[in-house]
Amino acid sequence: EKYEPWFGELRTRPSGSLVSDRRGAVTSYACFGLQERGTLFVSPTTEVYEGMIVGENARAEDMDVNVVREKKLTNVRSATGDELERLIPAKQLSLEQALEFCREDECVEVTPTAVRIRKVALAKVDRDRNRTKARNN
Repeated sequence: EKYEPWFGELRTRPSGSLVSDRRGAVTSYACFGLQERGTLFVSPTTEVYEGMIVGENARAEDMDVNVVREKKLTNVRSATGDELERLIPAKQLSLEQALEFCREDECVEVTPTAVRIRKVALAKVDRDRNRTKARNN
């Protein structure tokens, strides 16, 4: 091992993050609608909180998503009934993959049972404030 000269800034990933906008348990109904938007890191019944990164967005910007949304129950019966929802299995990140995935405004949270990625500023208003502050400087 040896020291190398400075190679410049580290490259970040070209995609954005899917960020949970509220606290609760992930539902399969919400996951089914979000799997078109990108790759999910959480599976149904996982507890999430505001500011937690729940997936990788296919586009470059971060997107706040509601992963705890539940299907509205109605009393009306339909001929087709409820269609079977096929979910793509959630991508499980190791500690190394989570560290590699992180951007400047994100951090890795490690507990004995889970490795999670979250935003440094958990509340959406704080994240928006920091983004505009960085844009103005």
